[in-house]
Amino acid sequence: MALPLSILDLAPIRRGQTVQESFAASVALAQAAERLGYRRVWYAEHHNMPSIASSATSVLVAHVAAHTSSIRLGAGGVMLPNHAPLTIAEQFGTLASLHPGRIDLGLGRAPGSDQNTMRALRRDPSSADHFPQDVIELQAYLADETRVPGVNAIPGRGTNVPLYILGSSMFGAMLAAALGLPYAFASHFAPAALVDAVAVYREEFRPSAQLDAPYVIAGLNVVAADDADDADRQLHAAKRTRVRALLGRGRQLSDEEADALLAADAGRSVEQMITYSAVGTPATVKDYVESFAKHADADELIVVHHSPTAGEQLRSVELLADVMGLADQR
Repeated sequence: MALPLSILDLAPIRRGQTVQESFAASVALAQAAERLGYRRVWYAEHHNMPSIASSATSVLVAHVAAHTSSIRLGAGGVMLPNHAPLTIAEQFGTLASLHPGRIDLGLGRAPGSDQNTMRALRRDPSSADHFPQDVIELQAYLADETRVPGVNAIPGRGTNVPLYILGSSMFGAMLAAALGLPYAFASHFAPAALVDAVAVYREEFRPSAQLDAPYVIAGLNVVAADDADDADRQLHAAKRTRVRALLGRGRQLSDEEADALLAADAGRSVEQMITYSAVGTPATVKDYVESFAKHADADELIVVHHSPTAGEQLRSVELLADVMGLADQR
């Protein structure tokens, strides 16, 4: 069976770009993914990050869905402890009612922000402790089996929006297995526990109404280009962007300052985060993608196309789809 490929769109606000231009690029990316045969596009909830525009995740999904017709769209993911389960059930129930059969709901328990932003979100620091119970409550709202007497998600009730557990540790693996839900591992930025977590998930999986067998999605960074040197240049630009976001402390770092941080001990964390990266010409990328899927024991890969410009990103999307034969899978 052919390997399904999907896209995680970080909705980047590139240097010199407006938020409106970022959203336009996300629409163009989803339209290309739909045309080329990718399975789904997901957006992640981040807050107070100057380089990411997907903070209002459900709103962005709605916008992109209105400009596409068939590709699956969703959250990868909503950070559920930031929200009441009823609110998320209503939001994604609305999306599923507007776009039947196209909406996914990935769920994570991280804050998606720093400590000050977490407080601004009115999030209790202990909220993550209730994540399993919140997932069950949310699932019940979407399945018309409310666990809160007299309270229903309208829209949402009976839509059965498929849930996915996102994670980078044993906690998410065990929860997804216990609830019989698909498991998406964030190996594109937190690779350390990938193999062990997937093994535990598969061993402990219990079938559910949503899923009768384990299903693993693994994250992978991709930079595909017509020329290997150009792909390396694009990857280096992506590293600069990441080090600015993680270590810039609010300053606009120059390229030279970003490179200095990458070369220092502090920059090692960036290199470690992108351990799993397919970079180069289409043939090189294809080989890496196929070997990584086996290494991760994944049923599907969700890729982050890292490129400094929207045009280069679209080219990477096209090259990967072509070399993997995505159009032939439809």
